[in-house]
Amino acid sequence: MPPTFVLARDHLERAAAILQGPDSQSRQLRHIIERTIGLMEELETELPPEAGNILDFSAFRRGRHA
Repeated sequence: MPPTFVLARDHLERAAAILQGPDSQSRQLRHIIERTIGLMEELETELPPEAGNILDFSAFRRGRHA
């Protein structure tokens, strides 16, 4: 995950912790923040590894035959 995503997720987690009030607006904002964090975590699992100078030949072959 890019460092900016990690930093953004940390900030969102802190904001969600701050919004522990019982009022409706705090609950709604906390829900939005928690869902955003969840979406970022889903994206993390979907992102391919960063390109490097190593080639996975089996993945390359699967890609060519797909």
